[in-house]
Amino acid sequence: MKSISIGQYLPYDTFVHRLDPRVKIIFSILFMIEIFFVKTFMMYVPLLLIVAIVIYISKIPIKGIISSMKPIVILLLITSVINVITTPGEILFSIWKIDFTKEGIYKALFMMLRIVFIITVTSILTYTTSPMELTDGLEKLMSPLTKFGFPAGELAMMISIALRFIPTLFKETEKIKMAQMARGADFESGNIIERAKNMIPLLVPLFINSFKRADELSVAMEARLYRGGEKRTRLNELKLTNADLTILILSILAFIIIIIVRYI
Repeated sequence: MKSISIGQYLPYDTFVHRLDPRVKIIFSILFMIEIFFVKTFMMYVPLLLIVAIVIYISKIPIKGIISSMKPIVILLLITSVINVITTPGEILFSIWKIDFTKEGIYKALFMMLRIVFIITVTSILTYTTSPMELTDGLEKLMSPLTKFGFPAGELAMMISIALRFIPTLFKETEKIKMAQMARGADFESGNIIERAKNMIPLLVPLFINSFKRADELSVAMEARLYRGGEKRTRLNELKLTNADLTILILSILAFIIIIIVRYI
């Protein structure tokens, strides 16, 4: 749980950190869409190069990116096994009457890379963008929808608060777990049903603390006269610089190239 990186922010002064949050959000969305248009491992190479360059420029610790993959190991294994045993093709070997095909292994590795890329890009976005910048960026991008009654400001604030409190909730879970283990709770032994029952002393105080934090946050926001919507003012207004426009144009061009290559 300590390895969770989504929602954490590293206040470095780098080129990536200084980019407009709208540009980083658009870049992340386009990048994640591009991943689903990739059809060969060779097409992953330029995407991997782009991610490596961004990580290097933003000074994000590699260990943090790698450790953020630990919580999704089970998800990766489950998706890999499903793809391996359900994809027909050339049988390489069999275990307990389950056929492992060449096409299934290829598809499993392909899906694993997709998930890893998505988690990495999301982590980079939250590592280099503060919660307030993320809120402002999302609100600005969704502001055209306010003409149709869409609550852009409220939704942006909800998303940023959710991202911000992900690491906080995991740290709180770790503290409660250690406290319960000191009182004799056992979360490791037993079968699946017993382990699920043993999680009750962990989940109940976690939910209570979560609601308490939500109530304290709402009171604090009201005390500071926070009001979402059109009349909300900002200390720092978002303005696109030449660097922002350049990165935005390059991101769109890369997206168009990936789509063209996919269908050619």
